[in-house]
Amino acid sequence: MDSAITSREHPDPLQKRDGVVTIYDDGQGRKKDGHHRKKDGHHRSPSSSDLAYGILDIPPWYLCIILGIQHFITALGGLVAVPLILAKGLCLQHDPLTQSYLISTMFFVAGICTLLQVLFGVRLPILQGGTFTFVAPSLAMLSLPTWKCPDWTLNASQVNTSSPEFTEEWQMRIRELQGVIMAASCVQMFVGFSGLVGYLMRFIGPLTIAPTISLMALPLFDSAGNDAGAHWGIAAMTIFLIVLFSQYLKHIAVPVPLYGRQKKCHMSSVRLFQLFPVLLALCISWLLCFVLTETNTLPSAPTAYGYLARTDTKGHVLSQAPWFRFPYPGQWGLPTISLAGVFGFIAGVIASVVESVGDYYACARLVGAPPPPKHAINRGIGIEGLGCLLAGAWGTGNGTTSYSENVGALGITKVGSRMVIVASGCVLLLMGVFGKIGAAFATIPAPVIGGMFVVMFGIITAVGISNLQHVDMNSSRNLFVFGFSIFCGLAIPNWVNKNSDQLQTGILQLDQVIQVLLTTGMFVGGFLAFVLDNTIPGSLEERGFRAWDQAQGTEETARVLEIYSLPCGIGTTYCTSSCAQFLPFWPSREPGGTGEVGVSQLTLCSQDSSGERPKGAIETRM
Repeated sequence: MDSAITSREHPDPLQKRDGVVTIYDDGQGRKKDGHHRKKDGHHRSPSSSDLAYGILDIPPWYLCIILGIQHFITALGGLVAVPLILAKGLCLQHDPLTQSYLISTMFFVAGICTLLQVLFGVRLPILQGGTFTFVAPSLAMLSLPTWKCPDWTLNASQVNTSSPEFTEEWQMRIRELQGVIMAASCVQMFVGFSGLVGYLMRFIGPLTIAPTISLMALPLFDSAGNDAGAHWGIAAMTIFLIVLFSQYLKHIAVPVPLYGRQKKCHMSSVRLFQLFPVLLALCISWLLCFVLTETNTLPSAPTAYGYLARTDTKGHVLSQAPWFRFPYPGQWGLPTISLAGVFGFIAGVIASVVESVGDYYACARLVGAPPPPKHAINRGIGIEGLGCLLAGAWGTGNGTTSYSENVGALGITKVGSRMVIVASGCVLLLMGVFGKIGAAFATIPAPVIGGMFVVMFGIITAVGISNLQHVDMNSSRNLFVFGFSIFCGLAIPNWVNKNSDQLQTGILQLDQVIQVLLTTGMFVGGFLAFVLDNTIPGSLEERGFRAWDQAQGTEETARVLEIYSLPCGIGTTYCTSSCAQFLPFWPSREPGGTGEVGVSQLTLCSQDSSGERPKGAIETRM
């Protein structure tokens, strides 16, 4: 059996399945069956059999753009929310134009970080964006007496947003945020590129990953409910449409006109509801809100229920935003730094690392990829640290992290292609440069975003719990570890948020660290699960480690190189010096360990005396 592995391309979104004439077209008139297709004697793994596009599949460029826009819209709520949350602490609550600048800068930096992560980081289809783990230390630092906003900035009638005094007031605050974020990002880069995260992964199993992933989404029920509660009718319709398209109509093929090289203009069947459930649902709900706004069906009083469903509540951002604006490093001035802020942000870095590792495993499961090996996790965390450094340099007032919302979108759309996220990164770059376009997306009503989050966060929770399939859940030990860590991950942050004054030690830096860590549910639950799983006696089989390793199998081990190696054969075909193999973020050739590739399976491009490739040899073509 020839186990040579090559990258796979599907330049047409169509597929033949269940008797429906939906096919892949390679652009030269050749048709390919994309569902039960065999590659070098191997079937696609059962976990990815229902994917419209796998991680290595390359949809046509126009489909990549549409799917990339869908991911952008999915992340839009978080990308816009972070700058708006920080606006009050920066004294910008009465300056929507500057808020739009921060939003555009966030778009631009998120695009850069997404491309870096997908191409050189963990190499999974994960979109990068602003992190809420940095919001708490940011607000804590800006609430210090030194950074308290002057009284004249609190009154809209007294604020002259074009005056030099006002400009200096908010810019000196964001420069301070820039400095501490850049300093804290160096810690994250060290944790990643030094291999510290990868070393800890040998102690992290399904019982640690499951509560960590689940607690990413469970605590967000409050924010999702608040957004959806702005108008439950609109939110319920959005939820209904996403569920209808993604679950009930996903196998319905819709005739659409297409253009090909052999067949110029022709009609083909496309599973539009499976590919674009979120985008279609958002557009329909958004259009309905627009109609209800134009007809004044929705209330016009800001205090009335349903006002936030109007599409003109953020119209000032669209009218004042420039058509073209190019963000650049240091656009607000030279960053400053304080030791007190750095300690608080290091706590945010720890929480962000835990969240991102959980995202990696969740994403790999949803796109049918093997669990990420240590070198890929090390690179991913290191690149995220680099992303936070760039976010600080550009002046977003925040860092970057993997977006759980977009991981959930992978499970709904069944599109796990890496190239789609590359396209999404390019879309983010364009949105950051063309201010009007980015501001237009910011007008999506809150209940529409809330309805989408209800579905997305539910998917993420289920993905986390699905890791328990490898664990013996008849064991009272495992039931205790999972149940206790989940409950504490919800209860402890809830109490700390309501009683933060009870944890005051008198040391500001220590108070910030405690506040951030204990209010982050995924950190509390993941840490407790990690400690209990590694201290309470239990066999490897009972804890799920053996089943986890066996789930990969020989084919999965081969796919690790194909999916997680650096592009262009770096580390496998090129740049394979012995010194490079000691780098913890370099594709590993050492046998053993989850997701690692043994020497016996890495005989590159070698032949035996008969001139044939030895059995088990692997060739990578990126």
